[in-house]
Amino acid sequence: MCGIFGIVGHPEASNLAYLGLHALQHRGQESAGIVASDGQGLRAHREMGLVADIFTAPVLEKLPGNAAIGHVRYSTAGVSHLKNAQPLSVEYVGGHLSIAHNGNLVNAQELRTALEADGAIFQSDSDTEVIIHLIARSKQSTFEQKLVEALSKVKGAYSLLLLTDKKLVAVRDPHGFRPLVLGRLKNSWVLASETTALDLIEAEYIRELEAGEMVVIDEGGLKASQPFPPTRLGRCIFEHVYFAKPDSVLFGMSVYETRKELGRQLAREQPTPGADLVIAVPDSGVPAAIGYAQASGIPYDVGLIRSHYVGRTFIEPQQSIRHFGVKLKLSAVRQVLKGKRVVVVDDSIVRGTTSRKIVKMLKAAGALEVHLRISSPPTQWPCFYGIDTPSRQELIASSHTVEEIARYVTADTLGYITLEGLGAAVGDRERNTFCTACFSGKYLTGNLGVSASATTESAPKLATA
Repeated sequence: MCGIFGIVGHPEASNLAYLGLHALQHRGQESAGIVASDGQGLRAHREMGLVADIFTAPVLEKLPGNAAIGHVRYSTAGVSHLKNAQPLSVEYVGGHLSIAHNGNLVNAQELRTALEADGAIFQSDSDTEVIIHLIARSKQSTFEQKLVEALSKVKGAYSLLLLTDKKLVAVRDPHGFRPLVLGRLKNSWVLASETTALDLIEAEYIRELEAGEMVVIDEGGLKASQPFPPTRLGRCIFEHVYFAKPDSVLFGMSVYETRKELGRQLAREQPTPGADLVIAVPDSGVPAAIGYAQASGIPYDVGLIRSHYVGRTFIEPQQSIRHFGVKLKLSAVRQVLKGKRVVVVDDSIVRGTTSRKIVKMLKAAGALEVHLRISSPPTQWPCFYGIDTPSRQELIASSHTVEEIARYVTADTLGYITLEGLGAAVGDRERNTFCTACFSGKYLTGNLGVSASATTESAPKLATA
């Protein structure tokens, strides 16, 4: 998962890009970059780390121009290294080009192998660089035509921002896996992964880019087109479950209200009679926990406190950091939990290790019973479209029953929302506009070589309580 931001037509473009990336920091914490255009050339700055640490006033002063694009990275393709930090910038026969990508290309390795066999030299491990090579090799006459030809060869998820000396181009893949929105700030156009970035800079939200849409902004204004054949929508449901910021409007719906409805639906499907209170795993579990409490009539309280000096444990790239981060991130409120039968609501269980630590923490703080409720279905399949679940072996639900998972995480009971309930909560009962492959195994770009089953031998081994 990554976050992208672009602005054109503003004298302080790089400063506003910095603010936009700050609002999107939850989407990636490994690296950040900004590329600015003054109409004559591109200037770039990329570093490992957080936006606020990287982009000091002296750095931003070196990025003049009235157009800029920015990127915060969380790696799904390519190692966590400066060479893979984005936006990627090149100079080729067509001029200067910079690209920022949110998503993941499922045929990138196949394309890269073919390009390298034909003499291409790659500077990074990122799947995004494949798009640059395809653009550079296109024989089409205009940049837009080159881009469309290049993208017609790739498969998977992409929301892209491309900056040249004279124009900014935004494009979204035909399935619409990853979000991208358009805004207006006086005479400037703004593009961002989420509306929260527009809110921070006080830009007006205009609309979401449609799946398969390309928007070109240059001195002639804004032009939108649909250069790709229409196909089934595949908006990522996990954006609403976990990744997006609660104050964003995503795929036309309030993320906060959707998560509350997930909690209400979860309470209807997985009630907990006799429980004393509902608590959340902060921060992403809070709206669902509030919804659960509303629907169940069980009081909501704060039983876990999150340290705001620690990042999101799910998107830390190394497993060792993720494990260590749980202890740094959360602490239990003994006065709330002692002697209580507690319903704890979280958004998902991926590997199970975090949930196990949280349940043990609650019991150590005096909770009499811990009933774990999850506002998404069991995550049984890897995501190839931009979320870090690269193999079934890492997914505890791929080969273990709910009862087995409950024993592993040491919860008294465990309950998930159903796939049908998830669809109802997001207003998509037929599930034909969202991608739910991580829950259902039904991929929109083929089976991707994924085995239909996982044996216990290939699955994570469950330790005893």
